[in-house]
Amino acid sequence: MNKTKAYSAASAKSPLASDTINRREILEKDVQIEILFCGVCHSDLHTARNEWSDIMATTYPVVPGHEIVGKVTAVGSAVTKYGQGDLVGVGCLVDSDQTCPSCEANMEQFCPEGVFTYNSPDKHLGGVTLGGYSESIVVDENFVLKVPENLDLAGVAPLLCAGITTYSPLRHWGVTKGKKVGIVGLGGLGHMGVKFANAFGAHVVVFTTSDSKVEDALRLGAHEVVNSRNAEEMAKHMGSFDFILDTVSADHDVNAYIQLLGLDGNLTLVGAPEKPLPVSSFALLFGRKSLSGSLIGGIAETQEMLDFCGEHGITSDVEVIPIQQINEAYERMLKSDVKYRFSIDMASLKNE
Repeated sequence: MNKTKAYSAASAKSPLASDTINRREILEKDVQIEILFCGVCHSDLHTARNEWSDIMATTYPVVPGHEIVGKVTAVGSAVTKYGQGDLVGVGCLVDSDQTCPSCEANMEQFCPEGVFTYNSPDKHLGGVTLGGYSESIVVDENFVLKVPENLDLAGVAPLLCAGITTYSPLRHWGVTKGKKVGIVGLGGLGHMGVKFANAFGAHVVVFTTSDSKVEDALRLGAHEVVNSRNAEEMAKHMGSFDFILDTVSADHDVNAYIQLLGLDGNLTLVGAPEKPLPVSSFALLFGRKSLSGSLIGGIAETQEMLDFCGEHGITSDVEVIPIQQINEAYERMLKSDVKYRFSIDMASLKNE
């Protein structure tokens, strides 16, 4: 085993604090990565505070972080895809059974034996997997991604979750030039949805409850901005959307957006509200509309997304912080006080 510095939470009520954790010895198909930047996802906070206990209870100590960008420092004897010094990324997954129908279809995120980057059973060391708030990580090469060298690495990190979470449904539902696309919410996920939908050539409309976000939405690539609390503004778009991406995790009225869909239009949820959302069947029946959800993306699609970002110069808008500010960042994230994602400069961990 190799020891590495990290930040972990000892309990649901404990702040994240400096720790030393174990990483496995490199196996023949493994890649060892020095972590340079790690994005901060709302899932990190939920897990650290055991807020998803009914679905996936947290095992402590927990080391969050699944938006990882780093540099390869060593590879196993059978690794063929990567070499020392390569810029790479690791997202939400670090393993799967590789044989189930989902894996064979390159949708490892739906594998029943999928292993998340943190808080999943660790078959190598026992206990649970430990994430990217750390100096280094060891990952099977099949779950390592090549990072374009022309992009700002701090802004690349959130692409490994926020990026693929929005890219995948936009691609799946055929968002292209000539489509009218709505993005509900302009946070960490929403701002990436705007960038991708614009890059795909769609006419992009952002829905927000805050007039203060209008200027930023237009800067990010929206063509129109609608205050969703304004009934007149909403009515102007009735029955006109091909696709709407809903990124909001708070309780809200999805029926208001379903009514904006045109014939065969789809509304996809990528936010995860704590309570079930009431849905009107009539809103779906008239117009053969559909409501769906989407979870990150498979490894091949995530690589496709990174390559697309490299070609189009797309990164996440980030505020770079040292690891020592992570607890403050969590509190700010709860207040939506970040544009639009925190990215941890992991060099700061060397000061611990």
